[in-house]
Amino acid sequence: MKQMVLVVGCLMLSWAASAQQLTKKEEKNRSFAGAVARQQQYRVIYQMDSGDPRIIEKVLRNLNNALNDPRLKGKLQAELVAFSGGTDAFLKESKYKDALKQLVDKGVIVAQCANTLKERKIDREQIYDFIGLVPSGNGELILRQAEGWSVIKP
Repeated sequence: MKQMVLVVGCLMLSWAASAQQLTKKEEKNRSFAGAVARQQQYRVIYQMDSGDPRIIEKVLRNLNNALNDPRLKGKLQAELVAFSGGTDAFLKESKYKDALKQLVDKGVIVAQCANTLKERKIDREQIYDFIGLVPSGNGELILRQAEGWSVIKP
């Protein structure tokens, strides 16, 4: 019986050891630490077009994650443009004032689509005073992308 337990134990140890060994490709993949930021500057525009609080919070979280990425520190120029339902985040009664102000304090351009305000009959005074206005959110995305900016839609 003791021999049987010893054999089973050895088999289990052998199996566990072999299960932990990685192939060369797996080891190479495991050691990957991401791209290296070789450029002087990176430019990104985040599209926020949903009024769903989960999506708004995801956009804000993703943007802050990019700003806090150590590879991009001091190299990232960012803009957040809202249109359609994303406008809800910029309304004065929203809960996002502090988060948006923090982005502006970090140098992020935070802008609202004027077309959406007109279509939804929202007065300029109903959104936070520090928010910029662009003629159209889609136009802003088109122009920024043509200028080489990355466009992110979380």
